[in-house]
Amino acid sequence: MNVLVLLSIILFVLMKSISGEKGTKSFIALFLNFGITLLTILLIAKGVSDPIFLTLIACIIISCINLFYINTINLKSIIAFISTMITLLFLVIVIFFIVEKANIQGFGIEEIEELSFFNLYVGIDFLKIAISTIIMGSIGAITDTAISIASAMNEIWLHNPKLSRSDLFKSGMNVGKDILSTTTNTLYFAFIGGYLALLLWFNDLSYSLGEVINSKVFSSEVISIFCIGTGAILVIPVTAWLTAYIFTKYKKEFPVTKSASE
Repeated sequence: MNVLVLLSIILFVLMKSISGEKGTKSFIALFLNFGITLLTILLIAKGVSDPIFLTLIACIIISCINLFYINTINLKSIIAFISTMITLLFLVIVIFFIVEKANIQGFGIEEIEELSFFNLYVGIDFLKIAISTIIMGSIGAITDTAISIASAMNEIWLHNPKLSRSDLFKSGMNVGKDILSTTTNTLYFAFIGGYLALLLWFNDLSYSLGEVINSKVFSSEVISIFCIGTGAILVIPVTAWLTAYIFTKYKKEFPVTKSASE
């Protein structure tokens, strides 16, 4: 416990010293997001409501915290929020189709202890649980990409307000291409870091490559990465187009000054 407190203090000091007030807000938002996630899990476990519905509500709240609380309510955070919601709704359809066809809901034999725990909750729809898990995992990557695109395009527009809609859109897409490469690598290394012990266990069990690939726990995580990556990709053109459309169409309502745009 003392180690956790020490690490939290170090994290707070670094965030505060580097980012100032925004760093403090980011630190507080981290615990708020943790509380919302934990509450969502408890509500799903108790069967209070539909798991997908609860997850979507949690994602909306988390998006509001990450975009409006940290960045304040301004034009670029509003655009990022709308883009996140559009992408998330489309992603839910894709996730539902893929999870149902891949049959990855429930637990594999490697997770037998978790399976025995969740058997206490009779009537849980494991298809919806699997979908909810992927949705919750995608919200961070989607909001991060959306605000990065909107913020970069906001700066471009401030310094060159005579850009046409198509040129501004292309600028946003160029920024998105650079962000996408780092986002996909982040997802990959998050998977390796989280499941390194499991991969070593597969090796101790003398699993062949085919058995590893076809194991439910491995397949579900890989599918999650692909779905989250899909969301991070889709939000780029959505945010770029929406930002370019609003900035060029409503430039009179939003004068090109830093205070007015933000």
